[in-house]
Amino acid sequence: MKVLILGGYGVFGGRLAELLSDITELKLLICGRRAERADAFCATFEGVAQVSPFPLDRKDITRALISEKPDIVVDASGPFQDYGDNKYDVIESCISNGVNYLDLADAADFVFGVSKSDEAAKKAGVFILSGASSYPVLSTAVLREMSRDMDVVSVRGGVAPSPHAGIGLNVVRAILSYGGKDIKLQRDGHQTQATALAETMRYTIAVPGKLPMHNRHFSLIDVPDLQTIPQIYGELKNIWMGAGPLPEFLHRGLNLYAKARQPLRLPSLSRFAGLFHRVLNFSKIGEYRGGMFVEAIGEANGRKIVRTWHLLAEGDTGPYIPSMAAEALIRKCATGAKPPAGARAAELDLQDYARSFEKRNICTGFRTEHDGNQPLYRQILGDAFEHLPKQVQSIHGSVNTRKWSGKAEAKQGKGLLARGIAKLIGFPKSAPSIPVNVEMVCRDGGELWTRNFAGKTFSSFQSAGKGRNQYLLEERFGLITVALALVIEGDRLFLIPRRWSLLGLPLSRFLLPAGSSFETQVNGEFCFDVEISAPIVGMIVSYRGRLNLTD
Repeated sequence: MKVLILGGYGVFGGRLAELLSDITELKLLICGRRAERADAFCATFEGVAQVSPFPLDRKDITRALISEKPDIVVDASGPFQDYGDNKYDVIESCISNGVNYLDLADAADFVFGVSKSDEAAKKAGVFILSGASSYPVLSTAVLREMSRDMDVVSVRGGVAPSPHAGIGLNVVRAILSYGGKDIKLQRDGHQTQATALAETMRYTIAVPGKLPMHNRHFSLIDVPDLQTIPQIYGELKNIWMGAGPLPEFLHRGLNLYAKARQPLRLPSLSRFAGLFHRVLNFSKIGEYRGGMFVEAIGEANGRKIVRTWHLLAEGDTGPYIPSMAAEALIRKCATGAKPPAGARAAELDLQDYARSFEKRNICTGFRTEHDGNQPLYRQILGDAFEHLPKQVQSIHGSVNTRKWSGKAEAKQGKGLLARGIAKLIGFPKSAPSIPVNVEMVCRDGGELWTRNFAGKTFSSFQSAGKGRNQYLLEERFGLITVALALVIEGDRLFLIPRRWSLLGLPLSRFLLPAGSSFETQVNGEFCFDVEISAPIVGMIVSYRGRLNLTD
């Protein structure tokens, strides 16, 4: 099977070729205007699929279709917002020559308009599938799964790219071209317009049981979902889709520009795409991971349901995701499962992504907000709570007062400052074996934990984080509050510090207390291992032991 990839050596086209590299019976034509780049890509390509460089300007697509007779054309070039008046030339040429077509378009108007060629595509017996990317294929697949037991009335979502993975020039050019322009979307049940990049929100991407991303700043972007999803869900009243790139100071600068563009009649920034591209790819500030979320609010049997889906892509795996929809569709064709003829937005099920996600360091998970009084740790961990050992579930699985007792050993830091901090909070003194009692009382929307080490007590108040601490456990020790991530690894529940504050005022992450702290089960008993240390100060205290429920 021969696949011609426009933009084949680019950010997404190149990764698509890499994703398909294990298919023996596949020949990939790596196309682009610069012959030397196509040659260099093919020279370093690894895999069993055949690759051939093929210098080509998209304006000459008809010549290539006639001479090469590909089975599928994939347009991974863009920016689709800048294709001009003849933006469907490639599609029309594919239909005329009986060639199937896919694209990775991220422009809402472009994808929405492809259906105009539906009748012609059906007569030609070819499929024309647009928007085979994260938006709208992956987001729509997620929504389809989430909506099985509810009527979706509101949707919002966002993608947060890793600042270390790199971003393509055409992606930058596309965003700059529509920043500050009005884009179409559904709001309060009516088709209306909003200014791209001018509207913002904050969100934390947090797969249950995994280390959440730091809270991100998202801005409204122009993606196909804004027009395609309201067609699928007739009850939908609101939709909002955003992006959260870093560094945030540059992102916020674009927000200011977007708000001022129309009132001040400012020109497009697309002419400065090269400069922005260099700055973005030089400013590698932030976590070496990316993510995506989709949130749906729906109704079922007269009750409100809030459901979210989260994705985390570790390292440099994030930029592969926009190409995975095209990969899945091409793999279907290679096995004879060719999509029906016609022109439309591309569509897949979430299960179609499973293979690609498993091969890469990508994890996903759903969360559902429940009415009623749920145990604190279950609120934060969601369905991942069920993966905890039985005794760890037992200590955290109730909203009633619980009392546990056992034995522990404790060690305090040796430094003067460390001992002073330990004394101020009330941490136990060093001892090889001391009795310990723990009481947990639910109140004020959280839990008051009182720990008694041989008559010496200290307390903390735990609650579910809000705002920038969303999906984190907040633990308050007097004036200090530490936001902790609940992370499950094997049979251990780790509590990892992520942020801290003094009387609600954020403190430096450089000075954030650290240390390995976890809960687990050994020989049927609940076990805890806590270590608290800090930069400059060193170890403040560590204590470990076992607890059993007190009758």
